[in-house]
Amino acid sequence: MAERLTLMTVHAHPDDEVFSTGGVLAKSAEQGIHTVLVTCTGGEEGEIVDPTMNQEEVKPRLAEVRKQELQDAVKVLGIETLEMLGYRDSGMAGTEANQNPASFHMADLEEATGRLVRLVRKHRPQVLVSYDENGSYGHPDHIKAHQITGLAFDAAGDPARFPEAGPAWQPQKLYICGRSRRQADRWRAMAEELNLDIPWLRAPQDVNEPPRGIPTESVTTIVEVADYAERKREALRVHKTQISPEFFIMSLPPEVIRRAFSEEEFIRARSLVDAPTPEDDLFAGLR
Repeated sequence: MAERLTLMTVHAHPDDEVFSTGGVLAKSAEQGIHTVLVTCTGGEEGEIVDPTMNQEEVKPRLAEVRKQELQDAVKVLGIETLEMLGYRDSGMAGTEANQNPASFHMADLEEATGRLVRLVRKHRPQVLVSYDENGSYGHPDHIKAHQITGLAFDAAGDPARFPEAGPAWQPQKLYICGRSRRQADRWRAMAEELNLDIPWLRAPQDVNEPPRGIPTESVTTIVEVADYAERKREALRVHKTQISPEFFIMSLPPEVIRRAFSEEEFIRARSLVDAPTPEDDLFAGLR
């Protein structure tokens, strides 16, 4: 292709970039692909788990602190370009922060889509990545990120939409990222093998509780990222406000981390090029 290959991931908060796309971002960057991370909010509603931080002093400027953490993680993963979409963190579903007029949740959908379209046209990605319609676990900001990414996939290529946002550019592939239930089961088995009690890996106790993650049967794309497992752990480590030094991942041996972070899974939601199913490359059909 004449255009440089470009990957754009659209995430809700600082630190989200690591969990489901840290490996492909690092791998793509190492391959010379232009990597662009769009972070939609400043993460103002996040908790502060670092015991060395003064809560009263840090909380009022948490967005500033988390932006620095994000910039540090971007360096660890080798991400070339960071773009902030400029909204406020909406907090978890049902909280008072959802109603803040500056929050991403309250943002006008058309206006928010236009902001992302401007970035798509600026960076010209062939591949766009964000969440599923439930935002992986129901967070309002993740859901909004899913919505605007799907809308921007089409709008960016239509010169009649958002003409002020620059010349039209049509991405070719749209992906949903997340942890599949198969992967969660694999992690659960690994935790049992190592005698680790990890609350968020326990099977749901409530039969009416919707399962988290993406359906295993819907996964179209599994990217091998074991060589970037330590890079992912280090990127998590620099998000100090959100990731405690006691977080179990921080103390696991390197060989276990390599097993745990060996793959990242995706659902190919849209493709305007012929690509195999299954595939092991987000750029299959484009190289």
